[in-house]
Amino acid sequence: MFLAPFSLKNKVAVVTGGNGGIGLGMARGLAAAGCDIVIAARNVEKSEAAVAVLTKTGVKVEAVAVDVADERSCTAMISDVAARHGRIDILVNNAGMNIRKPADQLSPVEWREVLSVNLDGAFYCARAVHATMLRQGSGKIINIGSMLSIFGTSFAPAYGASKGGIVQLTKSLASAWAEHNIQVNAILPGWIDTELTVQARKDVQGKVVLLAFVDEAKPSQRALTSLQRLQETLADRGLLVLRLLVGEARD
Repeated sequence: MFLAPFSLKNKVAVVTGGNGGIGLGMARGLAAAGCDIVIAARNVEKSEAAVAVLTKTGVKVEAVAVDVADERSCTAMISDVAARHGRIDILVNNAGMNIRKPADQLSPVEWREVLSVNLDGAFYCARAVHATMLRQGSGKIINIGSMLSIFGTSFAPAYGASKGGIVQLTKSLASAWAEHNIQVNAILPGWIDTELTVQARKDVQGKVVLLAFVDEAKPSQRALTSLQRLQETLADRGLLVLRLLVGEARD
């Protein structure tokens, strides 16, 4: 059943990493609003399972292979989707990964791997889709950051750096492309119960994770996130994406 107030019928959305976790949750929200979905990810088996689930909503759904860390793969994927569908109205840059180690234990190769997927991939896909959105006179790009775009932790220096970069990339693209009716926004999720956070809850000891803004922050200004109370749900993310996509969201 379509979410009438958020109708996206006849629109085409590409969701990177849309075969699981937050990405699949957002793809569900888009599909519920009548949007045709293209799942872009590496894991073919997971993508096929996601397509089977989303197809039940009655929209057109397909899966395409992409390695977002590879610029040529991103460019080819976007070009292929645009050629077959004639348009790409929405791009959700969701694909991501994490290696949880303190900086002194993180190798340069691991650092580069995380940034390549999380930050470079978003840039490559956004850059590739720009020409299509420019030609059709409109487009919306949603970049998925994290609460670690703002806060800091001891165990995720590469992830935090990549997600902080997502915020600044979003601001830059939004400023550059607004005049062409291409809106670029970011969502910074907190703890959500997904496959990506299952291992995190094992790696991070204790019931509470302390996230300090800066060294000078007062104790009352620090954010406490309880791992026993994952308030945000995948459904919340899907609805938030719809709110950004429908109407004239230009901020």
